[in-house]
Amino acid sequence: MLWTRWRYLSILSCLSLLIPLFALPRIPQAETLRIATFNTELSRKGPGLLLRDIERGEDVQIAAVVAVIAEAKPDILLLQSIDWDYNNLALKALARRLAQAGSLYPHLFASQPNAGLATDLDLDGDGRLGGPGDSQGYGDYTGRAGLAVLSRYPLVVDKMQDLTPLLWRDIPGATLPQHPDGSPFPSPQAQAIQRLSSTAHWVLPVALANGQRLTLLCFQAAPPLFDGAEDRNGLRNADEIRLWQVYLDGLLPAELAAPPTQQFVIVGGANLDPSSGEGRRQSITQLLRDPRLQDPRPLSTPANTQTVDWGEGRRMRVDYLLPSKDWQVAAAGVVWPDSDSSPAAHASRHRLVWVDLVLD
Repeated sequence: MLWTRWRYLSILSCLSLLIPLFALPRIPQAETLRIATFNTELSRKGPGLLLRDIERGEDVQIAAVVAVIAEAKPDILLLQSIDWDYNNLALKALARRLAQAGSLYPHLFASQPNAGLATDLDLDGDGRLGGPGDSQGYGDYTGRAGLAVLSRYPLVVDKMQDLTPLLWRDIPGATLPQHPDGSPFPSPQAQAIQRLSSTAHWVLPVALANGQRLTLLCFQAAPPLFDGAEDRNGLRNADEIRLWQVYLDGLLPAELAAPPTQQFVIVGGANLDPSSGEGRRQSITQLLRDPRLQDPRPLSTPANTQTVDWGEGRRMRVDYLLPSKDWQVAAAGVVWPDSDSSPAAHASRHRLVWVDLVLD
């Protein structure tokens, strides 16, 4: 009898402890914003061919790109290495394919990249005119391998700042290539028109649903390879990366609006690993250590922080998402294939990189 009574009193005591817990208000889970960048390698051998391939619906690579994006479900996505056309027809066609896969992006932006923007000078120093290296950014047709943004949130395009036209020589602290005798490489005339951006540098505001404004600092730098002893591409790659610090320091031309001091994210491709491969690695190292930024170090189980597989075991970290210090990072990752049949294995040599930011 005493044992039964003791058990009854014990149950009542436990219930009395649990009742306050059930009475507490539920704390809602913090709302997050997923930002991603993906070097899709959606570039074809000539203008209009990407649009053709998207609309035909038979291209295995395009289907894989769509599958990767639909699975990752970013709210805002920067696409790298996607061909540009004047009316953004290819980008709109890709957005329709994504919508069919359940990923709606009502807001799109792309503009003409420096890649494939022809000049009448010998910019690469090969002694010939009219080659792909004589464009402002490497490319044999207008719009080759540009950038594009897809977003679930409105893009404030009328407030965008386009750094793409800036001349390389006009960037404070620029290091331009030289001949062995110290003269400008390939010529003073070439350096007088040479733009810094090999693809593009955009400062693009995004209007978030809760009244916040996010600023995307989008870019894709040249690979620090495929040049000579003058190291033209290596120097250019380093200055393209360093441009963001120059911009945040407020050292660019006065006609540009003041740079953001909070709620921004540097997003895109640096084409440079901080610890391996060719190139002037101090430029990416300095950017990663900038006190105004944080490096969430997106990871994957198969490849740690690496974001590209060049083949033959050459994996590197070359694609980046660097939020400003004021953002709270909830999670981050890299979409590596878990098998040879995974869409990520067929979409691109690069992997989609994402970060989740906590919204206030």
